[in-house]
Amino acid sequence: MSLTNRARVLYGSPLSQPKVAKFTAIALAVLVVICLGVIAQDFIFSREPDQVRVFFLALLWSALFSVVPIAILWFLDRREQESRWLYVVTFLWGALVATGVAIPINTGILSAVGSVLELHPDVQALLGPDATYLVGAPLAGPIVEEITKGIALLLLFWLLRAEFDSVRDGFIYGALIGVGFNFLESAIYVASQYSESGIAPWGVQLGLRHALFGFGGHALFTGLFGLGLGLARQTVRPWLRYAAPIVGWLMGFSAHLVNNLLGLLIRLVAVLGSDGPVPAETDAVGPMVIDQPIAPLLIIGSLRSLITLFPFFVAAIALLWQSGIWERQVIREGLADEGEPVVTPEEYDAVKADRILRTRQVRGVDKRTAAAIARAQDELALRKWRLKHNGQSVNDDPLVASWREELAKLRGKTKVSAVS
Repeated sequence: MSLTNRARVLYGSPLSQPKVAKFTAIALAVLVVICLGVIAQDFIFSREPDQVRVFFLALLWSALFSVVPIAILWFLDRREQESRWLYVVTFLWGALVATGVAIPINTGILSAVGSVLELHPDVQALLGPDATYLVGAPLAGPIVEEITKGIALLLLFWLLRAEFDSVRDGFIYGALIGVGFNFLESAIYVASQYSESGIAPWGVQLGLRHALFGFGGHALFTGLFGLGLGLARQTVRPWLRYAAPIVGWLMGFSAHLVNNLLGLLIRLVAVLGSDGPVPAETDAVGPMVIDQPIAPLLIIGSLRSLITLFPFFVAAIALLWQSGIWERQVIREGLADEGEPVVTPEEYDAVKADRILRTRQVRGVDKRTAAAIARAQDELALRKWRLKHNGQSVNDDPLVASWREELAKLRGKTKVSAVS
């Protein structure tokens, strides 16, 4: 009997047990409500009407910018498309839960840093009025935010094993969490600095934070951890299975640290390289409250990210490129011993001809059915690889049988459409 889409997603997951699913749903709902309360209290209920207006306008701009990285991730995910609700859940975790938990912790750390700097007025004078942020951001952000975002990835890795197959899956989930986090954080910074100064720094907070098509910040940081978890699922080497997630998180943490240290380093270079005091406005990054055009800062931010985070981009691109090669090889090998109705000879020729930047097309059917056939074939091939990798029987597996039945049904729909 063919499994439903929900049953396939939850196959082998603790969430397939009603009690566990109910407890998880309640816990997640409570967490979301608490985080929403924190965000609403800080940025809606305690603000003046014009400040609330700026916050929601910043959210709108941030949402528009977030469409770009999500579209890129959707393209990367084209061969084994994840459920749309997973896209929503991961994005909302980054936007609500990770941000809502990080805000009070970061605020506490920044407050502690400010108290310490009060005991060292010479350091505060050296760094200027933004001293607390310049020192506190490298201490708070990388640790707190990469943990609050990373928890969601660990939960997906544990709870939805059937949907977490490879390096590419890991990067997509991690980047989606990062995009969600960046969506809300950039709006929060615009609103906060407008509340303090009366100037909304659209260019600095939207242009720089959404630079490089949205991958110049949190999407990259958490995506690196996702790459490590995905490699742990994909590898056949036992030692790498344990080392990859640790290395992936440390890479994300390091990239975040480098990014947050940049403002402090630029400030120190500016101060130490001058004969007199340097005004705070000369800082290239940080809590600079100047209204600047967004477009030039998108370009500046992209170039800055490429230069400062270059090794991390190289590692991510190399792993994603290799994952594409692995993915196509697994699909070719998994469908090689299948016949109709799973795959026709013409479709298998298209599988063999598939390339890194394009996806095969299933001919002779409508677009929606073609996409469903290709997805079912890819899911079947990846499931067969997983079973062989674990030394399990392919023909006794309910998921394999379910995907084969799904393909037979899709062929039946095609025949009915052709007759009608």
